[in-house]
Amino acid sequence: MVGEAEDPTGERGPLDGITVLDASRVLVGPFCTMQLGDLGAEVIKVERPGDGDQTRTWTPPAFGEGEGSLSAYYTSVNRNKRSVELNLQSETGREVFRDLASEADVVVENFRVGKMAEWDLDYPDLAEENPGLVYCGISGYGEWGPDKDKPAYDIMMQARGGFMSFTGVEDGPPVRIGVALADIGAGMYATQAILAALLERELGDGTGQKVDVSLLDGQAAWTSYMATNYFATGDPPGRMGSKHPNIAPYQAFETADGYIVVACSADSFWPRLCEALDRPDLLADERFETNEKRVRNREALDAALEAEFATHTTEEAAELLEAGDVPASRVRNVQEVFDDPQIEARGMRERMDHPTAGEIEFPGSPMHLSRTPTSTRRHPPNLGEHTEAVLREYGYADADLAALRDAGAIPESGPTGHAGQRVDPDDDS
Repeated sequence: MVGEAEDPTGERGPLDGITVLDASRVLVGPFCTMQLGDLGAEVIKVERPGDGDQTRTWTPPAFGEGEGSLSAYYTSVNRNKRSVELNLQSETGREVFRDLASEADVVVENFRVGKMAEWDLDYPDLAEENPGLVYCGISGYGEWGPDKDKPAYDIMMQARGGFMSFTGVEDGPPVRIGVALADIGAGMYATQAILAALLERELGDGTGQKVDVSLLDGQAAWTSYMATNYFATGDPPGRMGSKHPNIAPYQAFETADGYIVVACSADSFWPRLCEALDRPDLLADERFETNEKRVRNREALDAALEAEFATHTTEEAAELLEAGDVPASRVRNVQEVFDDPQIEARGMRERMDHPTAGEIEFPGSPMHLSRTPTSTRRHPPNLGEHTEAVLREYGYADADLAALRDAGAIPESGPTGHAGQRVDPDDDS
């Protein structure tokens, strides 16, 4: 029986008592399991000995210096986890994984489709011993279909999933959204599906199930109203810069020294905008009196507003619109975002000490629960930092650990360090 892991903070979240075995790496899987960890789950991150998660070596930037430094990329998605180095290429290592999975509530993996089955670690293999297991496989294209074996990267998915066809300036080149939206989106869907499966297990007969999430499916789903606009008209949407296909004005306007974003998402905001800008002529113009008319006469509307905003600085425009109760914002960089007192008040800028990298910072959890809040209980682990501690909790004694070292299933000594050798992100072993 598994011993209960020590909680360094004593805080208990809504997933307290749930154990997640995380065999994922890079972004989509680790983002999913970090959310589960934030919610209180015990997350055991299984990593390849000596190398670990590829993102450990994706530097610069990093926190700290030298061998004890921590990749900023890795830091972003690996808090609230413990790291176990385990060689899944060896049968002995796979046996240890089966032991861990036999007591787990959730397994998450993002190996290429079929790899876990080759190792006899797929859902049917693990559920035979642990029928209550919720097993989540995340891949580029999903577990069936003609492209299930093809490689997938975020920028490919943003292109293939349609996002790059409507992201960017009109008549300009396609633009990738600045974060790995396909990975993060699929990671969010995976988290939702896992939570739903856990709830169904609780309400049902205690049996788990397999969850299959793909990056391409997530992108197709996230096209949302862009897709339904196409279904309604037969015309695929194109690039419109920051403009909205169904609302006007709802976009960024260039000012004398920068940009201001205006969001007139309801007709009630249009008179306020005209009054704030002291433009009664625009308010009286029949072409702009309703959102439908403003969308149909967008070219004339844009020309008038572009000329107007060009006469103001960004600060002037922001003050006028705020005073007029018009939804608007200047475009801020990331430094400005995380210096915002509102962000600080909501706990969205977190700081904690790391044993080798010193103080680290990262975005906090956006999930705020009144009774069982999320928490940051553990620093992003060094590679193999918890190998022996976790295995001892699962009943492995000194002799067992020595045998695992002799078999090459775990490293010869303690934690390997922060990173190890750089590895190919295509490598699935």
